[in-house]
Amino acid sequence: MSRTVAGVDGGGSRTRAAVFDLRLHPLGRAEGSDSAIHPANPGASASVVAAVVRAAAREARVALPLAALHVGLAGAGRPGPRDEVSRILEGEGLATRITVGSDAEIAFHDVFPTGPGILVLAGTGSMVLGRGHEGGVERVGGWGPLMGDEGSGYDIGRNALRLIARSEDGREPRTDLRAIVLSRTGLSQATDLAAWAASAGRPQVAALAEAVAVAEEVGDPAAAAILDEAAGELLRQTESLVDRLGPWEGPIPMAFVGGLLGPGGPLRSRVEAALVRQGALPREQVVDPVRGAGRMALGTLLQG
Repeated sequence: MSRTVAGVDGGGSRTRAAVFDLRLHPLGRAEGSDSAIHPANPGASASVVAAVVRAAAREARVALPLAALHVGLAGAGRPGPRDEVSRILEGEGLATRITVGSDAEIAFHDVFPTGPGILVLAGTGSMVLGRGHEGGVERVGGWGPLMGDEGSGYDIGRNALRLIARSEDGREPRTDLRAIVLSRTGLSQATDLAAWAASAGRPQVAALAEAVAVAEEVGDPAAAAILDEAAGELLRQTESLVDRLGPWEGPIPMAFVGGLLGPGGPLRSRVEAALVRQGALPREQVVDPVRGAGRMALGTLLQG
């Protein structure tokens, strides 16, 4: 049997995979296009995952099948599409044991493999996962773009587009966001943004969060207000989960992941400072979801 495992982190913008030995030392890594599960075409997600795992195995100079593979995918919260991805991958000869779960879950298991803790995630989407002292893992958020994703990149980008529309109508003052967003989208007129937004996917809208951060840096108060609102939404989700998982014994271990909350992210200082005031103890380690997926793959071997 192979003495290697692999983990995959598949999101709406890219897919990353790594092959590990049984001590979780990385042997090879690879990256590919997005592999978020689209319910109408789960096979597309499986194809990207299979290609990236094979590339990581070549980099690691190990033969397939591996001993175990765990795949964390955006959109894997729905059992039907998730099971279909798992079924397809099992026919690809990638690993003897294959499991599929959410992308948030693998990030959580990287920083909190055991014990209590809370992970706040804000990238294209948003979610808060936590484990209390009694051991159960629960979540708040993760409802997707129609019902949730408050405080996410998509939420920030959508609010930026709405602000520009109101500004064009004269319902809001002029904002520096207009010129910055037009530059990022390659458009010349704000009226063209409606057609762009209608055809853009979630990652493209979420990428506008960077434009909002740039506008805040040049002193745009409307951009700062959008980011303040997003931080407030993440804080409310976190506070809800803290209450549900309590009581806590001492400071609450907490970690952050996603482009908005990673080191230097536009929401990191806002959210972290507020949670520290409320009793959080932030973890300094950088969260690696791929390593978390590898850890979960290894766990399937240890469970027999």
